Amino acid sequence: MSDRIPMTRAGYNKIKAEIEELENVQMPEIEKRIAAARAEGDLSENAEYHGARESQGMLQAKINMLKAKLVNAAIVDVSKLPKDQVAFSCRVVVKDLEFGDSEEFVLVGAGEEDYDLGKINITSPLAQGLLGKKVGEQAEVEVPAGINRFEIMEIHYDT
Repeated sequence: MSDRIPMTRAGYNKIKAEIEELENVQMPEIEKRIAAARAEGDLSENAEYHGARESQGMLQAKINMLKAKLVNAAIVDVSKLPKDQVAFSCRVVVKDLEFGDSEEFVLVGAGEEDYDLGKINITSPLAQGLLGKKVGEQAEVEVPAGINRFEIMEIHYDT
């Protein structure tokens, strides 16, 4: 039994488009490689054939994982979320209370995360520690090295 995966309609559509690309472009290319390698004869010592079959298996596993995300997707209507506290799809600016520096995060759903841009998955420990907090409140997030403490400085919702 798996939990629902919160995501926006845009995140859902992004995953759906990726599945289509994998199934309709990349998988047929791998199938052509397998057919070409098979045509060469003896498969027992054919490295191209075995490599293509391995690629096919890994690609199918990725497709299955993405499809599972869609099956478990819970599309979130962000217009119904509270605007005065940290919630799904908000942009939150926090101050690290130990080091004094500020960081900005956007809490996103599966398929939308981009850690280089500060987009963190809503199910991550950091996002879970920030959820429900209001400006001025402190959040404690347990990490392997101990506990990180943050103060919520700003909360924004992109419209």
